[in-house]
Amino acid sequence: MTTRIGLSTSSVYPESTAHAFAHAAHLGYDAVEVMVGIDALSQQTSAVQQLSEHHEMPVCAVHAPCLLFTQRVWGTEPWGKLERSAEMAHAVGARTVVVHPPFRWQKDYARGFVDGIAALEESTGLFFAVENMYPWRAQVTSRAATGMEMYLPGWDPSTEGYASTTIDLSHAAIAQDDPVEMAARLGERLRHVHLTDGTGSPKDEHLVPGRGEMDAAGFLRHLAGSGFDGDIVLEINTRRCSSREEREADLRESLEFAREHFAVAAT
Repeated sequence: MTTRIGLSTSSVYPESTAHAFAHAAHLGYDAVEVMVGIDALSQQTSAVQQLSEHHEMPVCAVHAPCLLFTQRVWGTEPWGKLERSAEMAHAVGARTVVVHPPFRWQKDYARGFVDGIAALEESTGLFFAVENMYPWRAQVTSRAATGMEMYLPGWDPSTEGYASTTIDLSHAAIAQDDPVEMAARLGERLRHVHLTDGTGSPKDEHLVPGRGEMDAAGFLRHLAGSGFDGDIVLEINTRRCSSREEREADLRESLEFAREHFAVAAT
């Protein structure tokens, strides 16, 4: 498989899923990751198919609705959400479903999560790439990550037996975890990347790569040198952009950054 540089539809919020496909096509991204969320279009497989075909833009991944503010998207039963995500992925030709570990209050879901994810991978033929999360911290008290554990079985997917995983650099920044070391721990189980950046703040910043402290360039060079062949998806926060032009500039800068630094070690 060949690594594609994709754009998460969440990167254009508060613009819509439709705008994300248009931006990706205009700027020359290779693919789109669909964040299933409160945007009604993102919940409709037929609409996603039409957008993909209209813009000639493949869908590389479907991000299941497992955020706090999407708890009621596609119902409240977590396994049902993952099954519907798989159905969308198959319909639009995506090879990956991105999923977060359960919240600690989802005890029944968490109890069978590791085995359930393995069963879904086997039955669907898709990568269910479990994403790294982080301890919830009120403030930074030291360079060690301290805080309340809000995820079960845990926020670090390298501590469990998942066959497929996702590394998000903004989440690694909050956890104060070295993404290169995490990638080394995961080895071939690393199937997907959310390329972004962070400063170590307790906030999930999702900065344009290169504007934080995670050495996103070095991480990309490590991936290229290790033979990574999953997809690299830009998942940045452009909510504070004052215009469409400013948002597009951030999306262009992110794409150029990814292509420059992933290609360095690959050539």
